[in-house]
Amino acid sequence: MSLDQLSQLVEDGEKEACEAMARELLAGGTDPLEILDKLTETMQRVGALFATLEIFLPEVMLAGEALTAVVDIVKPELKTIDRVLAKGKVVIGVVKGDLHEIGKNIVKLMLETNGFEVKDLGYNVDSLDFIKAAEEMGADFIGASSLMTTTLPRQQEIIEFLKDKGLRDKYKVVIGGAPTSQMWADKIGADLYCEDANCASQKMAAMID
Repeated sequence: MSLDQLSQLVEDGEKEACEAMARELLAGGTDPLEILDKLTETMQRVGALFATLEIFLPEVMLAGEALTAVVDIVKPELKTIDRVLAKGKVVIGVVKGDLHEIGKNIVKLMLETNGFEVKDLGYNVDSLDFIKAAEEMGADFIGASSLMTTTLPRQQEIIEFLKDKGLRDKYKVVIGGAPTSQMWADKIGADLYCEDANCASQKMAAMID
């Protein structure tokens, strides 16, 4: 019984086995944050396998369902962890043309656990809709996820639209997803690149302090 085994079960889409192992790990004293960190790695691997056509959409969806089931079990345990609440509002979503929201869902959970108010736009979100939602919410951050190289330009498009509307300085734009990198963030002028879900909540909280 280990995090590696849980990771493999999630990747294989074994939902019921995942649920049982997650409960065993928690009962055995495993830190729920460690479980989420491992699941983030799993999600990134699944995204990479899909991008290289080693697995296909049905397998990604099964892995997503298994992961969601584990998150549902882990989430209540996070509420028992003492945290310093960070006051911040975040609009988060997966960019237009991309249907993979596993990672985004974990990031959302981690942000909410750290006291952020999060508006989840889901997946396949138009670039302008990120901005409209941020304006309506009075957000501090716009978080845009991409798990395919073909949809990376949408992250850049959000920033360009903000510039066009004179709103660039109003929001901190955060990007993430398997094909993203610090180099890409620098190239498009994003405020923050996050390699995993836990990093996102920590770095974003630091930007508010």
